[in-house]
Amino acid sequence: LGQTVIPHIARRSFGDGPRPVLAIHCTMGRAGAWRGLAAAMGDAVTFHAFDLPGHGRSGDWDGQGDLHDCATAMARAVLDDLGPDPVDVIGHSFGGTIALRLASEMPDRIRSAALFEPVFFAPAIADSPDYAARHMKSDTDYEAAYRAGDPVRATQIFNDYWGGGLPWDHLPEDTRQYMVDRIGFVHHSSPALIHDSAGLMQPGRLDSITAPVLMMRGETSPWAAEVNGAIARRLRNVHEVALPGVGHLAPITHPKALAPHLRAFFETPAKSRPIAAD
Repeated sequence: LGQTVIPHIARRSFGDGPRPVLAIHCTMGRAGAWRGLAAAMGDAVTFHAFDLPGHGRSGDWDGQGDLHDCATAMARAVLDDLGPDPVDVIGHSFGGTIALRLASEMPDRIRSAALFEPVFFAPAIADSPDYAARHMKSDTDYEAAYRAGDPVRATQIFNDYWGGGLPWDHLPEDTRQYMVDRIGFVHHSSPALIHDSAGLMQPGRLDSITAPVLMMRGETSPWAAEVNGAIARRLRNVHEVALPGVGHLAPITHPKALAPHLRAFFETPAKSRPIAAD
Protein backbone atom coordinates (compact mmCIF):
# COMPACT_ATOMS: atom_id res chain seq x y z
CA LEU A 1 0.00 0.00 0.00
CA GLY A 2 3.02 2.26 0.31
CA GLN A 3 2.91 3.30 -3.37
CA THR A 4 -0.87 3.69 -3.53
CA VAL A 5 -2.08 7.18 -4.36
CA ILE A 6 -4.93 8.05 -2.00
CA PRO A 7 -7.62 10.20 -3.65
CA HIS A 8 -9.61 12.86 -1.86
CA ILE A 9 -11.70 11.20 0.87
CA ALA A 10 -15.23 12.49 1.48
CA ARG A 11 -16.45 11.64 4.97
CA ARG A 12 -19.65 11.81 7.01
CA SER A 13 -20.52 10.90 10.58
CA PHE A 14 -23.85 9.65 11.95
CA GLY A 15 -24.86 9.46 15.58
CA ASP A 16 -23.13 10.80 18.65
CA GLY A 17 -22.63 7.69 20.77
CA PRO A 18 -19.43 6.87 22.66
CA ARG A 19 -18.45 3.85 20.54
CA PRO A 20 -16.72 4.78 17.25
CA VAL A 21 -17.47 2.57 14.26
CA LEU A 22 -15.73 2.81 10.89
CA ALA A 23 -18.42 2.11 8.28
CA ILE A 24 -17.60 1.05 4.70
CA HIS A 25 -20.40 0.96 2.12
CA CYS A 26 -21.11 -1.31 -0.84
CA THR A 27 -20.28 -0.89 -4.51
CA MET A 28 -22.59 1.72 -6.10
CA GLY A 29 -23.36 3.14 -2.64
CA ARG A 30 -22.07 6.07 -0.67
CA ALA A 31 -21.38 7.02 2.94
CA GLY A 32 -24.95 8.19 3.51
CA ALA A 33 -26.14 4.59 3.19
CA TRP A 34 -25.28 4.14 6.89
CA ARG A 35 -27.64 6.82 8.18
CA GLY A 36 -30.50 4.38 8.81
CA LEU A 37 -28.46 1.80 10.70
CA ALA A 38 -26.78 4.48 12.80
CA ALA A 39 -30.21 5.81 13.76
CA ALA A 40 -31.45 2.29 14.55
CA MET A 41 -28.48 1.81 16.89
CA GLY A 42 -29.71 4.70 19.05
CA ASP A 43 -27.19 6.59 21.14
CA ALA A 44 -24.72 3.71 21.43
CA VAL A 45 -22.40 4.49 18.52
CA THR A 46 -21.04 7.05 16.12
CA PHE A 47 -20.60 5.81 12.56
CA HIS A 48 -17.63 7.31 10.73
CA ALA A 49 -18.32 6.64 7.05
CA PHE A 50 -16.45 7.56 3.88
CA ASP A 51 -17.14 7.35 0.16
CA LEU A 52 -15.18 4.64 -1.65
CA PRO A 53 -12.96 5.71 -4.57
CA GLY A 54 -15.06 7.10 -7.41
CA HIS A 55 -18.20 7.07 -5.25
CA GLY A 56 -20.12 9.94 -3.70
CA ARG A 57 -17.79 12.91 -3.37
CA SER A 58 -14.51 11.04 -3.02
CA GLY A 59 -11.89 11.28 -5.73
CA ASP A 60 -11.38 8.60 -8.37
CA TRP A 61 -8.92 5.74 -8.26
CA ASP A 62 -6.06 6.64 -10.62
CA GLY A 63 -6.13 3.23 -12.30
CA GLN A 64 -2.64 2.35 -11.09
CA GLY A 65 -2.00 -0.74 -9.03
CA ASP A 66 -4.95 -2.45 -7.38
CA LEU A 67 -8.36 -0.91 -6.67
CA HIS A 68 -8.75 -2.87 -3.44
CA ASP A 69 -5.40 -1.50 -2.25
CA CYS A 70 -6.65 2.03 -2.93
CA ALA A 71 -9.89 1.51 -0.98
CA THR A 72 -7.97 -0.09 1.89
CA ALA A 73 -5.53 2.82 2.00
CA MET A 74 -8.47 5.22 2.24
CA ALA A 75 -9.93 3.24 5.15
CA ARG A 76 -6.55 3.28 6.89
CA ALA A 77 -6.37 7.05 6.47
CA VAL A 78 -9.78 7.48 8.10
CA LEU A 79 -8.69 5.20 10.95
CA ASP A 80 -5.60 7.33 11.47
CA ASP A 81 -7.78 10.43 11.78
CA LEU A 82 -9.91 8.73 14.43
CA GLY A 83 -6.96 8.44 16.78
CA PRO A 84 -4.87 5.60 18.22
CA ASP A 85 -7.54 3.66 20.11
CA PRO A 86 -9.07 0.47 18.65
CA VAL A 87 -12.40 0.90 16.86
CA ASP A 88 -15.09 -1.36 15.48
CA VAL A 89 -15.51 -1.68 11.72
CA ILE A 90 -18.63 -2.59 9.77
CA GLY A 91 -18.69 -3.29 6.06
CA HIS A 92 -21.37 -4.12 3.51
CA SER A 93 -20.62 -6.18 0.38
CA PHE A 94 -17.37 -4.75 -1.10
CA GLY A 95 -17.01 -2.74 2.09
CA GLY A 96 -17.11 -5.99 4.04
CA THR A 97 -14.04 -7.22 2.19
CA ILE A 98 -12.17 -4.07 3.23
CA ALA A 99 -13.29 -4.55 6.84
CA LEU A 100 -12.05 -8.15 6.77
CA ARG A 101 -8.71 -7.03 5.36
CA LEU A 102 -8.31 -4.37 8.03
CA ALA A 103 -8.95 -6.96 10.75
CA SER A 104 -6.15 -9.06 9.27
CA GLU A 105 -3.64 -6.28 8.63
CA MET A 106 -4.31 -3.98 11.58
CA PRO A 107 -5.04 -6.18 14.62
CA ASP A 108 -4.02 -3.42 17.01
CA ARG A 109 -6.60 -0.98 15.55
CA ILE A 110 -9.64 -3.18 14.91
CA ARG A 111 -11.63 -4.08 18.03
CA SER A 112 -14.28 -6.05 16.11
CA ALA A 113 -15.50 -6.51 12.54
CA ALA A 114 -19.16 -6.83 11.46
CA LEU A 115 -19.60 -7.95 7.86
CA PHE A 116 -22.85 -8.08 5.91
CA GLU A 117 -22.47 -10.39 2.90
CA PRO A 118 -18.85 -9.54 2.06
CA VAL A 119 -18.28 -10.33 -1.62
CA PHE A 120 -14.97 -12.10 -1.04
CA PHE A 121 -15.73 -15.00 -3.38
CA ALA A 122 -12.27 -16.58 -3.44
CA PRO A 123 -12.76 -18.87 -0.39
CA ALA A 124 -16.06 -20.25 -1.72
CA ILE A 125 -14.52 -20.77 -5.17
CA ALA A 126 -11.62 -22.64 -3.57
CA ASP A 127 -13.89 -24.79 -1.39
CA SER A 128 -16.58 -25.76 -3.90
CA PRO A 129 -16.20 -26.58 -7.60
CA ASP A 130 -19.99 -26.36 -7.86
CA TYR A 131 -20.03 -22.84 -6.45
CA ALA A 132 -17.10 -21.88 -8.68
CA ALA A 133 -19.02 -22.98 -11.78
CA ARG A 134 -22.16 -21.11 -10.74
CA HIS A 135 -20.21 -17.95 -9.96
CA MET A 136 -18.47 -18.05 -13.33
CA LYS A 137 -21.82 -18.45 -15.09
CA SER A 138 -23.36 -15.50 -13.25
CA ASP A 139 -20.36 -13.34 -14.11
CA THR A 140 -20.15 -14.20 -17.81
CA ASP A 141 -23.00 -12.02 -19.12
CA TYR A 142 -21.88 -8.98 -17.13
CA GLU A 143 -18.26 -9.27 -18.28
CA ALA A 144 -19.33 -9.80 -21.89
CA ALA A 145 -21.37 -6.60 -21.87
CA TYR A 146 -18.65 -4.62 -20.10
CA ARG A 147 -15.90 -5.77 -22.45
CA ALA A 148 -18.13 -5.05 -25.45
CA GLY A 149 -18.30 -1.41 -24.37
CA ASP A 150 -21.94 -1.47 -23.27
CA PRO A 151 -21.89 -0.07 -19.72
CA VAL A 152 -25.68 0.35 -19.58
CA ARG A 153 -26.31 -3.32 -20.35
CA ALA A 154 -23.54 -4.36 -17.95
CA THR A 155 -25.13 -2.28 -15.20
CA GLN A 156 -28.58 -3.73 -15.88
CA ILE A 157 -27.17 -7.23 -15.48
CA PHE A 158 -25.36 -6.22 -12.30
CA ASN A 159 -28.54 -4.70 -10.87
CA ASP A 160 -30.62 -7.78 -11.73
CA TYR A 161 -28.29 -9.89 -9.57
CA TRP A 162 -27.41 -7.47 -6.77
CA GLY A 163 -30.26 -4.96 -6.70
CA GLY A 164 -32.45 -6.67 -4.14
CA GLY A 165 -35.25 -7.41 -6.61
CA LEU A 166 -35.90 -3.80 -7.71
CA PRO A 167 -36.21 -3.78 -11.52
CA TRP A 168 -33.88 -1.52 -13.47
CA ASP A 169 -36.77 0.41 -15.02
CA HIS A 170 -38.13 1.22 -11.57
CA LEU A 171 -34.97 3.00 -10.47
CA PRO A 172 -34.84 6.80 -10.72
CA GLU A 173 -32.90 8.09 -13.71
CA ASP A 174 -30.22 9.72 -11.54
CA THR A 175 -29.71 6.43 -9.65
CA ARG A 176 -29.35 4.50 -12.90
CA GLN A 177 -26.82 7.01 -14.20
CA TYR A 178 -24.85 6.92 -10.93
CA MET A 179 -24.57 3.14 -11.28
CA VAL A 180 -23.64 3.22 -14.98
CA ASP A 181 -20.90 5.76 -14.29
CA ARG A 182 -19.35 3.38 -11.72
CA ILE A 183 -19.82 -0.02 -13.34
CA GLY A 184 -16.09 -0.25 -14.07
CA PHE A 185 -15.56 -0.51 -10.30
CA VAL A 186 -17.07 -4.01 -10.46
CA HIS A 187 -14.67 -5.12 -13.18
CA HIS A 188 -11.62 -3.75 -11.38
CA SER A 189 -12.68 -5.39 -8.10
CA SER A 190 -12.25 -8.88 -9.52
CA PRO A 191 -8.51 -9.28 -8.79
CA ALA A 192 -9.22 -8.95 -5.06
CA LEU A 193 -12.65 -10.54 -4.77
CA ILE A 194 -12.17 -13.51 -7.08
CA HIS A 195 -8.40 -13.97 -7.37
CA ASP A 196 -7.40 -12.79 -3.86
CA SER A 197 -4.86 -10.18 -4.93
CA ALA A 198 -4.64 -9.05 -1.27
CA GLY A 199 -3.48 -12.51 -0.21
CA LEU A 200 -6.09 -13.00 2.51
CA MET A 201 -6.18 -16.74 1.89
CA GLN A 202 -2.48 -17.18 2.50
CA PRO A 203 -1.60 -19.17 5.63
CA GLY A 204 -1.66 -17.03 8.75
CA ARG A 205 -4.00 -14.34 7.44
CA LEU A 206 -7.69 -15.03 8.13
CA ASP A 207 -7.00 -17.72 10.71
CA SER A 208 -4.86 -15.34 12.75
CA ILE A 209 -7.50 -12.60 13.11
CA THR A 210 -8.01 -12.10 16.83
CA ALA A 211 -10.83 -9.56 16.71
CA PRO A 212 -14.34 -11.03 16.96
CA VAL A 213 -16.11 -11.13 13.59
CA LEU A 214 -19.87 -11.04 13.02
CA MET A 215 -20.88 -12.58 9.68
CA MET A 216 -24.38 -11.49 8.66
CA ARG A 217 -26.44 -12.43 5.63
CA GLY A 218 -29.97 -12.21 4.33
CA GLU A 219 -31.80 -15.49 3.82
CA THR A 220 -33.09 -14.36 0.41
CA SER A 221 -29.56 -13.92 -1.00
CA PRO A 222 -29.01 -17.14 -2.99
CA TRP A 223 -25.22 -17.11 -2.81
CA ALA A 224 -24.52 -15.63 0.61
CA ALA A 225 -24.69 -18.80 2.72
CA GLU A 226 -21.82 -20.37 0.76
CA VAL A 227 -19.67 -17.24 0.66
CA ASN A 228 -20.21 -16.29 4.29
CA GLY A 229 -19.69 -19.88 5.34
CA ALA A 230 -16.43 -20.24 3.45
CA ILE A 231 -15.05 -17.10 5.11
CA ALA A 232 -16.35 -18.12 8.56
CA ARG A 233 -14.63 -21.51 8.36
CA ARG A 234 -11.32 -19.69 8.20
CA LEU A 235 -11.92 -17.53 11.27
CA ARG A 236 -11.33 -18.38 14.92
CA ASN A 237 -13.52 -15.77 16.58
CA VAL A 238 -16.74 -15.70 14.57
CA HIS A 239 -20.50 -15.56 15.00
CA GLU A 240 -22.88 -16.13 12.08
CA VAL A 241 -26.36 -14.66 11.68
CA ALA A 242 -28.97 -15.23 8.94
CA LEU A 243 -31.76 -12.64 8.79
CA PRO A 244 -35.13 -13.86 7.44
CA GLY A 245 -36.92 -11.93 4.75
CA VAL A 246 -34.06 -9.67 3.69
CA GLY A 247 -31.57 -9.64 0.85
CA HIS A 248 -28.23 -8.18 -0.11
CA LEU A 249 -29.21 -4.55 0.46
CA ALA A 250 -30.49 -5.10 4.01
CA PRO A 251 -28.14 -2.56 5.68
CA ILE A 252 -29.94 0.06 3.55
CA THR A 253 -33.43 -1.39 3.27
CA HIS A 254 -33.82 -3.08 6.69
CA PRO A 255 -31.50 -1.35 9.17
CA LYS A 256 -33.84 -2.09 12.09
CA ALA A 257 -33.43 -5.81 11.42
CA LEU A 258 -29.64 -5.56 11.64
CA ALA A 259 -29.38 -3.28 14.66
CA PRO A 260 -30.28 -5.82 17.40
CA HIS A 261 -27.66 -8.26 16.13
CA LEU A 262 -25.04 -5.55 16.00
CA ARG A 263 -25.86 -4.38 19.52
CA ALA A 264 -25.72 -7.95 20.85
CA PHE A 265 -22.40 -8.51 19.09
CA PHE A 266 -20.89 -5.43 20.67
CA GLU A 267 -22.11 -6.52 24.11
CA THR A 268 -21.09 -10.19 23.93
CA PRO A 269 -18.37 -10.86 21.33
CA ALA A 270 -18.09 -14.32 19.81
CA LYS A 271 -15.73 -16.79 21.45
CA SER A 272 -12.60 -18.11 19.83
CA ARG A 273 -12.75 -21.61 18.36
CA PRO A 274 -10.16 -23.93 16.84
CA ILE A 275 -9.64 -24.01 13.09
CA ALA A 276 -9.60 -27.48 11.54
CA ALA A 277 -6.34 -28.41 9.85
CA ASP A 278 -6.43 -28.39 6.04
